[in-house]
Amino acid sequence: MNPLGDPRGDRLSMGKVRILPRRNPARVPLKQRVRSAQIKKGVYLIPSLFTAGNLICGFFSIISTFSEQYLQAAVFIILANLLDGLDGCVARLTKTTSQFGIEFDSLADLISFGLAPAILVYYWALVPWGTWGWLAACLYVVCGALRLARFNVQIGSVEKTYFVGLPIPAGAEMIAAIVLMYYFVGGEGATHKQIILLLVIYLLAGLMVSNFRYFSFKQLKLKKRHPFWLLVSAILFIKLTIAEPQIMFFMVFLLYTLSGPLLWGLTLHKRRREKREEVAEVTQ
Repeated sequence: MNPLGDPRGDRLSMGKVRILPRRNPARVPLKQRVRSAQIKKGVYLIPSLFTAGNLICGFFSIISTFSEQYLQAAVFIILANLLDGLDGCVARLTKTTSQFGIEFDSLADLISFGLAPAILVYYWALVPWGTWGWLAACLYVVCGALRLARFNVQIGSVEKTYFVGLPIPAGAEMIAAIVLMYYFVGGEGATHKQIILLLVIYLLAGLMVSNFRYFSFKQLKLKKRHPFWLLVSAILFIKLTIAEPQIMFFMVFLLYTLSGPLLWGLTLHKRRREKREEVAEVTQ
């Protein structure tokens, strides 16, 4: 017995003291703490409203497809693309870019440019194909989701002047352009659209997950001086678009869709020609 009558002294003397580990609360990474703090402070209103409008247009496109209003569904996809471009421009101009806005924009894009055009093309042209039809539409949605996920992961590690793979809004606009062009040329009742759309949907799905590089217009510097012929070309393009909007809309997105493989082919041809020239110089 401890002479001071302290029972702790007895436990110490008997060697029966058990030291318990100190329990500290789990440490939260700094990146997560910053994100949660930003959300608690609030979100940027103006770009988020444009993104919400993009999502609403995608929903209306799906409703129009279920109501067999296919032309209206295509128009809503085009409106969604306009709002999608505006939210990015507004966020960059007002310096209100945030992680919340990036994630919200990706979710809206998946609905407006992934699900909505897939449902449109399925009910408009792919139903007669049965299993092959809905598999093609489903593949387009899956590849679109993979394209958005890859873009979010590579957003800080790739060049901002190019996209890797066909952007999902461009794929959706290609489908909308085909629908507009189809009704413009008076193709109602024709059956060849079933074959064309089946091939197109597989092509777009493959291009979205490909490594082809597509030009990005985000870094286009409109404030700097440009050649005079560029102004004349822009005026001519606007005049043609006003005169024949369906044809110009179709041609613009067709050329942009094919620009990735064409640029890859030209780059590969240039590299092979340079290699042949180097070999010829060595052999001489």
